[in-house]
Amino acid sequence: MRVWFAGGGTGGHLYPGLAIARAMIAEDPSVQPFFIGARRGIERELLPKEGFPHELLDLHPLYRSRPWQNWRTLRGMFSAWGRLRALARERRPAVIVGTGGYGAAVALAFGVCHRIPIALQEANSHPGLTVRLFARFARAVYLGFPEAARALKAPQSVLHDSGCPIEPPPNVRPDAGTARAAWGFPRDGGHVILVFGGSQGARGLNAIIADWVRAGLPPETWMIWGTGRAQYDELASLQSDHVRIRPYLAPIAEAYAASDLAIARAGAMTTAELCAWGIPMLLVPLPTAAADHQSENAKSLHAAGAAIHLPQSGLTALMVDAIVRNVLDDRGRLAALAAGAKARARPDAARDIARDVLRIARAS
Repeated sequence: MRVWFAGGGTGGHLYPGLAIARAMIAEDPSVQPFFIGARRGIERELLPKEGFPHELLDLHPLYRSRPWQNWRTLRGMFSAWGRLRALARERRPAVIVGTGGYGAAVALAFGVCHRIPIALQEANSHPGLTVRLFARFARAVYLGFPEAARALKAPQSVLHDSGCPIEPPPNVRPDAGTARAAWGFPRDGGHVILVFGGSQGARGLNAIIADWVRAGLPPETWMIWGTGRAQYDELASLQSDHVRIRPYLAPIAEAYAASDLAIARAGAMTTAELCAWGIPMLLVPLPTAAADHQSENAKSLHAAGAAIHLPQSGLTALMVDAIVRNVLDDRGRLAALAAGAKARARPDAARDIARDVLRIARAS
């Protein structure tokens, strides 16, 4: 059974598809995922390493600020359509799973025109353009944030509050004391703060955290800081007995297990993992994210009592220090944030989505 996965451009659109594909194979080894993406997206680097068969097409986003360049978008759509037609003739997919981004739109349109069932996965609280366009044609739409349903014109019966498909925490979680010791911190007492902003880092967030570290952390506080590879060299000198600095936190489970509070960007996958681990969050959204979707994610989790939303504009190290001290000194508030995160957790999202996509595929 062949299943097309269409999406990419960014990791936020590709990683959910990879998680669902792995879960589908675990459920039914006869499933053959096939990925369709763009030559200019992150999938160009990641898909060859993942081992899934794939096709990278000459796809382009809409050039909103440079509309005269949209001829590239149109040319890419026409050439991609012909290639998709050839792929479907070789082996017609049972279903097409779209995970958003410009890499998904043409494949989803092809599915609609050729009566191939489509399913969508929307990771963020504000749906992207591709998901908004195709939701009305989908057999199922899997939502990382239930708030996304408000912006979609689709029957309620096809909207599923599934959560984001992530690598779930292990059934037996690492012991917090052991995880702390692995980082060279005391096994108990005080608090451990986790700071990270993705594989490339978050320059604005890193600058604030660097000022905070230089000024001095609160007493009995330790930090695990993933700076991103691009900024590691300039920040590595700030490492100390209380601050452990890494370019990239992979695997990240030991950092999650050791942490009492996280300061992070508000990407859908990041927040889904923090919710699954029940870690209270201070979320500093990326100001330049498309359609400001990270701010929408942070606002949703703030309203749900799972996080504190901290806009980057005007945020200083002094403000972060005051907020962290206030949260860590208030056990009730810290526990309430942890409970709010756990209430939003959907650790089995990948498995649940995979099972439902298999249902659609078998019915087709």
